[in-house]
Amino acid sequence: MESSAQQFLHQLLSTPSPSGLEAEIQQKWLAYVAPFADTCYTDEAGNAIAALNTGAPFNVLLAGHCDEIGFLVKAIDENGFVYVEKLGGISHKPALGMEVTILGSNGNVTGVFGTNAEHHGGAGDNFSFDDLFIDCGATSAEEIKAYVQIGDYAVYSHGAIDLLGDRLSARGLDNRSGAFMVAEILRRLQQKRPQVGVYAVSTVNEETNLGGAYFAAAGIKPNIAIALDVTFATDYPTVNAKKYGDVKVGGGPVLAKGAPINRNINALLERTAKEVGIDVQYELTPRNTGTDADRMRLTGKGVPIALVSLPLRYMHAPREVVSKQDMEQEIELLVQFIANLTGKEELRPVVWPAT
Repeated sequence: MESSAQQFLHQLLSTPSPSGLEAEIQQKWLAYVAPFADTCYTDEAGNAIAALNTGAPFNVLLAGHCDEIGFLVKAIDENGFVYVEKLGGISHKPALGMEVTILGSNGNVTGVFGTNAEHHGGAGDNFSFDDLFIDCGATSAEEIKAYVQIGDYAVYSHGAIDLLGDRLSARGLDNRSGAFMVAEILRRLQQKRPQVGVYAVSTVNEETNLGGAYFAAAGIKPNIAIALDVTFATDYPTVNAKKYGDVKVGGGPVLAKGAPINRNINALLERTAKEVGIDVQYELTPRNTGTDADRMRLTGKGVPIALVSLPLRYMHAPREVVSKQDMEQEIELLVQFIANLTGKEELRPVVWPAT
């Protein structure tokens, strides 16, 4: 991975992007893709879109959501302590003692989640999300309200760090890694000039309502839509791989299999993986995928979808872990997949009359 691309990835990971407040990260995403896209634009949902070959009759949409889980301010008590509601699937359990940044209406404020001392009984077995509070150092409601209002967003304050080997840790790798990859795929495709139209979209709101994906696919009307997201790695202690599937960080990109997934697209992806020498892993999505792919599939007359995922440890924790090699291989796989497309691919699982 080129140094400029790695710098862009770290830039995305250092930018707060809680679901519903993605404007800052979208500006940075567009600034990166603009030099190598034929066109860039945004839509009313907040999606950022960069495209190649917009006049092509056959189009592929690549979606990676840029939003992250976080918190919404719901109350401020008389002593200046801030109480929050969950934004997306975030747990209260790892929050205690963690540093957070409140993206206040009048400027960012640093705080920490308070915790009951072990000497006083600790958090207790019945500790719940409603018990969380943020201490910003304020001594009164009036003091903190000069910065923070009800409905303001907050995120953990952690940035990206490199671990041993090729491992990368950060908050919100789910799924700013996907937003990064769709941008990087477009950059590399610009040099290949594929035969089909390519729309790279940094989508919004995936963690809360999947609305960005619907707007994107409804507006673009693609022939194929592929979501680039993360999936659960099961290669660490305490997780049951027999129950949840065998997915390893460093084992390569993950293809979804199940009712929503177009089998013909998956077959093309598998063929491409063999062509370029990339090992793929699999996950099951029997009913739905839980990703942008679900909403894109149900737009217009219906859109054939696939889901290509990055193995990720500790999903929705304050720090997640991925492999940069997996990321690079996913980019390579999709660049070659799209470069191979002619626009005449048969996407119907059943053809009649049979040939």
